[in-house]
Amino acid sequence: MTTQTATRPWQIVPPTAPFSDDERERLNAFFLNFWPNKPGAAGLPAPVGANEEDELPWKDPAMPLADRMARADGRPLKQRLMAAMGQQDCGQCGYDCSRYAAAIFEQAEPRLQLCVPGGKETSRMLKSLVEEMGGGVLDPDEMAAKAAAAPKLPADERPGRSRARPVEAHFVGCRRLNGEGSEKTTLHVELDLEGSGLDYRVGDSLGILPRNDPALADQVIAAINVPPDFPIAGRPFRDVLIEETSLGTAPDALFQLVSYITGGERRMKAKALAKGEDPDGDAASLDVLGVLQKFEGIRPDPEALMEVLDPLQPRLYSISSSPKVHPGRVHLTVDVVRYEAAGRLRLGVASTFLADRVQPGEALKVYVQEAHGFALPADPATPIVMVGPGTGVAPFRAFLQERDALGAPGPAWLFFGHQREASDFFYAEEFRHLQERGALTNLSLAWSRDGTEKVYVQHRMRERGAELFEWLQAGAHVYVCGDALRMAKDVETALTDIVAEHGKRPPDAARAYVQDLKKRARYQADVY
Repeated sequence: MTTQTATRPWQIVPPTAPFSDDERERLNAFFLNFWPNKPGAAGLPAPVGANEEDELPWKDPAMPLADRMARADGRPLKQRLMAAMGQQDCGQCGYDCSRYAAAIFEQAEPRLQLCVPGGKETSRMLKSLVEEMGGGVLDPDEMAAKAAAAPKLPADERPGRSRARPVEAHFVGCRRLNGEGSEKTTLHVELDLEGSGLDYRVGDSLGILPRNDPALADQVIAAINVPPDFPIAGRPFRDVLIEETSLGTAPDALFQLVSYITGGERRMKAKALAKGEDPDGDAASLDVLGVLQKFEGIRPDPEALMEVLDPLQPRLYSISSSPKVHPGRVHLTVDVVRYEAAGRLRLGVASTFLADRVQPGEALKVYVQEAHGFALPADPATPIVMVGPGTGVAPFRAFLQERDALGAPGPAWLFFGHQREASDFFYAEEFRHLQERGALTNLSLAWSRDGTEKVYVQHRMRERGAELFEWLQAGAHVYVCGDALRMAKDVETALTDIVAEHGKRPPDAARAYVQDLKKRARYQADVY
């Protein structure tokens, strides 16, 4: 990936001023914030290659939906549809956020539940916005024609390159990365790609098409008292539940169905739940089985039930290996999700599928999700700073393996953190070996449960702020991977404060500096 600075047709700081090109670029960006005529207004032309996201103030995965919608208020409907998305551009929907919104607006995409990061909150907002469009239901042929012309990501028609064309890989096995005493279960997972036709680059993600826990499907079948082999489009009902149907968070359409087949107070509760209300204070814990148990005794027809349930979505995991070091294999770093809710054990679909239900040698459906804007710098001499607590370390293990295999001369700095050093230091021996080989220059560790005070990666960044700023001035690229809602925002804030303190810049100039890093692909994030 090239990271050359775009040439701009406007200059506030003249070319003859005694600054480097990078410094002049940052000063131009800073003074532009106070310029009376913004780019595009009379007197100052728009910069060449101006990014549309500069005009999208809701483009922040950490921003609550209500705030995103407030910032999009008064904008065209297509942009308000985009503001409702999860803002991660993760590709799990088969688009990015902008293209998914455009496809819905053009009535080329009828599915409103594809945004995995946004979840039910996003699908509800999309539904309300689509109702503004009116116009009724399109003719099926017209819908198909519009779907074919929908603004998707650049097409890659090869098998295994999209959720629509998965291929088979074979499960090699997994091992637990946590030691004794850890409160977490995190797995190192290995898959064999031989015969799949797949390859990948570091920074890419792997999409897994999981299967539901058969025991959960059996409980759903028992709750509505139907035979497991009841035919659904020529397939047994049980197989369809396990392989194709989301049994997680209950969709509003399920509550609507319940309201049609019940009466009295139960009907009123179901109608309220369908509107997003919470009459009994338990809406957040209701999955499909939970709804059937809450409204015990209802007997929806299996075909009617299938019509209101969402499809089972693929899950994306950052790849944690380099193909140069592990040819024909792909590694993942996966937190296993198990928790109690409403008196029942709940299971993360894909994580427990990999942990408990796939056997070595068994085939599973996968695809490679190509990274967009998350890749190593083209010049291997460029310094890199990686911030990845927990499973966020996954792509950085791949980055370091790649740089080591290439003999990259550029320094590398990893900030990693978790709860306890003794039990949660993933890949500790590998990282120490990479340090010995010179592929990993600095390793800064943060443990939130080892002392009286919680220490996170952003604290370690601040402690080394002066040195970190020197790396930035030397052209370092910064990468962040992990939780979008808290960690990523805290890391960006810490970096901005470091620029302000050690770069002797006022807050607005520090923010402009970090935004400039983003614009020039020197600050990249893979968040979830």
